[in-house]
Amino acid sequence: MGTALVYHEDMMLSRLLWDDPECRIECPERLAAALDGLRQCGLEQRCLRLVAREASEEELGLVHSPEYVALVQRTQALSKEELQVLSGQYDAVYFHQSTFHCARLAAGAALQLVDAVLTGAAHNGLALVRPPGHHSQRAAANGFCVFNNVAIAAEHAKQKHGLHRILIVDWDVHHGQGIQYIFEDDPSVLYFSWHRYEHGHFWPFLQESNVDAVGRGQGRGFTVNLPWNQVGMGNADYLAAFLHTLLPLAFEFNPELVLVSAGFDSAIGDPEGQMRATPECFAHLTQLLQVLANGRVCAVLEGGYHLESLAKSVCMMVQALLGDPVPPLSGPLVPCQSALESIHSVRMTQAPYWMSLQKQDVATMLNPGSHSPDGTPATLLPGGPTCEAAATTLSSFLDPLHLSPIPPIRTAVALTVPDATLPLPPGVLCQEGSAPREETEAWARLHKSLAQDEALDALGKLLYLFDRILDGQVSSGITATPASAAEATLDVAIRRALCHRAQRLFCVALGQLDWPPDLADDRRILWLNIGGKEAAASSMFHISTPLPRTTGGFLSCVLGLVLPLAYGFQPDLVLVALGPAHGLQNPQAALLAAMLRGPAGGRVLALIGEESTPQLASTLARVLHGEAPPNLGPFLMASPEDIQALLHLRAQLEPRWKMLQVAGEAPGSGGSEPAAQSQPTEGPFPAAPSGPPFWVA
Repeated sequence: MGTALVYHEDMMLSRLLWDDPECRIECPERLAAALDGLRQCGLEQRCLRLVAREASEEELGLVHSPEYVALVQRTQALSKEELQVLSGQYDAVYFHQSTFHCARLAAGAALQLVDAVLTGAAHNGLALVRPPGHHSQRAAANGFCVFNNVAIAAEHAKQKHGLHRILIVDWDVHHGQGIQYIFEDDPSVLYFSWHRYEHGHFWPFLQESNVDAVGRGQGRGFTVNLPWNQVGMGNADYLAAFLHTLLPLAFEFNPELVLVSAGFDSAIGDPEGQMRATPECFAHLTQLLQVLANGRVCAVLEGGYHLESLAKSVCMMVQALLGDPVPPLSGPLVPCQSALESIHSVRMTQAPYWMSLQKQDVATMLNPGSHSPDGTPATLLPGGPTCEAAATTLSSFLDPLHLSPIPPIRTAVALTVPDATLPLPPGVLCQEGSAPREETEAWARLHKSLAQDEALDALGKLLYLFDRILDGQVSSGITATPASAAEATLDVAIRRALCHRAQRLFCVALGQLDWPPDLADDRRILWLNIGGKEAAASSMFHISTPLPRTTGGFLSCVLGLVLPLAYGFQPDLVLVALGPAHGLQNPQAALLAAMLRGPAGGRVLALIGEESTPQLASTLARVLHGEAPPNLGPFLMASPEDIQALLHLRAQLEPRWKMLQVAGEAPGSGGSEPAAQSQPTEGPFPAAPSGPPFWVA
């Protein structure tokens, strides 16, 4: 199995035949740019390429009325003048003699992708289509959309494949009201959309795009709208929305399939969105979604009108679907006030319907923000750089279109006694090398427990693998050590990373492992112990929390503490150490490792005990190699003790680690601080550069 790429060049036939400033941005060049980008980066060749088929009229009828399908079919015989008159009856729509053919191909591509993934022919994939679909309704075209491709695919998955839980993630910058209308009373489809809203002043100007539209009847709580009330939302805002809103609900919902309405008008440079998220951000969002539904993620192209930004964003998404390490995000990750207000509002609105959000927020909702992420008053009026100047700036950011170098070896496993029966996915290297004996013995002299032959052999393998990760030859790895030497081996690993000039090392220690006391003040290391006796932060870089005992508690810990810390710290490397009595089940360990691949660009080293089962090593190897982690099992709400521990740590740590925030700060508490200036104030490492400028149309 691999990643499917579904398209048909006939989808470029439809084009605008008359002058219409509103519609001219939806052009064939959009599809051509995305395809050219994939070919230029060598990604198309790595995918399972499928030629899109036309959806049948019966398949279109899954969500559209027969009368509407017949009306679109008749456009094939209309003159240019007749097409223009018909187009004027809809909002932001144009028809062409090829529209029916193209729209059937677009819907058919989505169906073909879902069939390939659900039958096991592919593991995940992307359908590159036009016209887009998420605005289309049962009997009306809308917003460039003719047939609702994702809604048709969802209904098809239910009726043909018998699915009962489908998650639709709509990250297009416009609200997909068509999908919402189709499934608003259906509890088998969880629809999440973030969209530029401007308190109702941005297209499509609908009250039902607001946060309080949660569905109807049995579907209440299964529509989740996150409205962006100002422009300029960036990587931190998008990640915060996923970590604190979408993913808690998604894990509780436990989908069997994830459909993505992948609109890249929410990316930097797009004239429609005016947002600041870089293309790399969409690779991270895709990777986060791949931990759901056994990795069955089907993305379908929606909007995206800046050709360079669209092309690179598509490439980044496909890179993540292929399982490659994704490029780390640059710039300070500090959500803006307006984003936090929207996130908090969604959490409060949805809490009555979802256990994962209940009793987890203590802040009160603030007044709507009036400042943009750079601290200036939000405005939609002209006055920013011209389109030509903005395009030049963005081109310098995106050009040349290329991917970050990927290490020759994605994943390596180093065990002192290799198990020939260990089931590993293709491409995972069983490492046999070891560091030079003299070097290993020199490091071993730091701890008596490393003097034993078995511990010394394990240390040599760790040092060899660690150096290859730090030198860029290997992306991620797994190594084992005797339980009696686990703490000493971890101590050596930390010191070896610092000697290798690692600037930021995130160490997640589980079980009976202690912080090296002489490194307590070294702020190049962020230490998080999961399994401590109590929730405590002796400093902003030394944190401990008990191991939650329920799935809900564990997920709250990962999504509400571990990942926000990791993304806020932006580490060069992540160390995951499973010490004695760590208490994690294999699926929990796999989920933790899989989700920590993103913050450090895939550079993760998992240190496990030699007494661990071969199944644990195999499972970790698979997720570090890009496969989906196993299901955690039934969702059980976090205990009051686990919730209290999370709230206690959040209150202590939020002033330093802004990605932990789930609500805007009160006036005078620092929340209005300009995001571009919210650099780390502690530690010897330099602040990361601020993000690129964005286009204010």
